[in-house]
Amino acid sequence: MADPGKLDLAAINRLDAAGFVVRFGGVFEHAAWVAERAHAHGPFASVDALHGAMMRTVRAAPAETRIAFLNGHPELAGPEARARSMTADSASEQGSAGLDHMPPEDAEAFDRLNAAYRRRFGFPFIIAVRGRARSEILAIFAARLRGAPAEEEQAALDEIALITRMRLDRLVAGSG
Repeated sequence: MADPGKLDLAAINRLDAAGFVVRFGGVFEHAAWVAERAHAHGPFASVDALHGAMMRTVRAAPAETRIAFLNGHPELAGPEARARSMTADSASEQGSAGLDHMPPEDAEAFDRLNAAYRRRFGFPFIIAVRGRARSEILAIFAARLRGAPAEEEQAALDEIALITRMRLDRLVAGSG
């Protein structure tokens, strides 16, 4: 039996721009503009094609737009998490990795890494945390802090591609 909350590709391709944005505007963190611009590239032959159009929209945006987009993401276990002001998707994703309840030493490590990363790159560290242990996330965080700025922006966008594909799969019938 199909999930009544999910749309299939035929229904997605019938959405007008406003309906498409209502349905998919939250897939990319605080960036409904991605769905708005990607809609023009439909109809979509597959979920891969839909997601590809969305990612091309982000990657083709001017540098200042991409950096603002990256800055729309919450820090891992950061102030937004402590204030419980993240989007429901981000809260669920961070919670799945145990980032919503950590021992003080891990919380301090995340705070130190978040501050160092933002100073170095000008945007928060972004990683697809679902399915990863906190220790693995911390190790990747420390390693990526040593990367070059241009490489790190691409790494952040690659992680966003993983995150947003998982989010799309939860919204589209027959995917995932």
